[in-house]
Amino acid sequence: MSGRSVRLKSVPVQSLSELERARLQEVAFYQLQQDCDLGCQITIPKDGQKRKKSLRKKLDSLGKEKNRDKEFIPQAFGMPLSQVIANDRAYKLKQDSQREEQKDVSDFVAFLLPFGTKRQNKELSSSNSSLSSTSETPNESTSPNTPEPAPRARRRGAMSVDSITDLDDNQSRLLEALQLSLPAEAQSKKEKARDKKLSLNPIYRQVPRLVDSCCQHLEKHGLQTVGIFRVGSSKKRVRQLREEFDRGIDVVLDEEHSIHDVAALLKEFLRDMPDPLLTRELYTPFINTLLLEPDEQLSTLQLLIYLLPPCNCDTLHRLLQFLSTVAGHAEDTKDKDGQEITGNKMTSLNLATIFGPNLLHKQKSTDKEFSVQSSARAEESTAIIAVVQKMIENYEALFMVSPDLQNEVLISLLETDPDVVDYLLRRKASQSS
Repeated sequence: MSGRSVRLKSVPVQSLSELERARLQEVAFYQLQQDCDLGCQITIPKDGQKRKKSLRKKLDSLGKEKNRDKEFIPQAFGMPLSQVIANDRAYKLKQDSQREEQKDVSDFVAFLLPFGTKRQNKELSSSNSSLSSTSETPNESTSPNTPEPAPRARRRGAMSVDSITDLDDNQSRLLEALQLSLPAEAQSKKEKARDKKLSLNPIYRQVPRLVDSCCQHLEKHGLQTVGIFRVGSSKKRVRQLREEFDRGIDVVLDEEHSIHDVAALLKEFLRDMPDPLLTRELYTPFINTLLLEPDEQLSTLQLLIYLLPPCNCDTLHRLLQFLSTVAGHAEDTKDKDGQEITGNKMTSLNLATIFGPNLLHKQKSTDKEFSVQSSARAEESTAIIAVVQKMIENYEALFMVSPDLQNEVLISLLETDPDVVDYLLRRKASQSS
């Protein structure tokens, strides 16, 4: 609108705003339908979609309901990924609130200390003088009063009000300005009725605390561990870690924790997800990418990843980043002094063999179906490994959004939100400069 020209460049998908990521999902879906012949129906996965429960699972659920008062409610394992992240976020907000309250108490105590010291000094001086009554100044009382609470304007930290009308006019306007998620030039568009209110800012990285903690621990302590993810672990210690994460405890993984226990915990989390990380809706499309020409496979995998809910996409990125790092330490190397450093022997193929079945699978069949389709399952297992291996080896490219895709996203927004497009282009121009 300003007449300026903005040259787009490839950017990480996590740097896009919430609104852009939603439109990117639609653009990727359209391109997959128009340009990619995967030979199957493609649907956009739903975030936290409810699945049909088997009779056994329903009975288990009823049993858990009865014992809910006696047992804790899981916070991490065996639940939809979006719920895990919501639990993590609620726990973090609770922790932050508790820290804030502790700081407020400390500040209040520090505020009272001078009064207590003054009173103590006065009592000491009065006990040492027979004329204590004349030692007091006219403005001082024999017993200090409890200080009045600090005025709202002097309180440290965030302002706490029951209603925005409690504030004066200037404060009210300031609070309203701070709460706006859209720029001033896009406010008229924000007020329009929309199915969802989407921010023009990048959303926080949606990766479960457990996944990030395990990856960080293994990156710090386990990259040189031979056979990581293949060597057995202590079931008792893994169960204890699992229960701690499930209870929402702030677990700190350090060098005292076994590499193999943490590795097993990460695998268990991915295995127990109700819906796999790559979702059941996209199982066949992901597998069928292997039917395409080699130069088309990567671009199609990328579009399929963009169909994933943001929490799945962000968690997949963190996991693939970690697995790529592990694979980068598979071979033996030498340090600067010529000393040999033993590799972990976990190539991208080995890692894909271990993680593939946990990341990409469909509803389990009955025993009868399994016996009839055993050969087909073997072929699918090979395909799953090949797809996940390609993802590990190309994870950086898969999560970079090309200028062409960004342009398609902006064009789709231009039809409904031209002011928003103007704002996004201004921001991209300022970031590139």
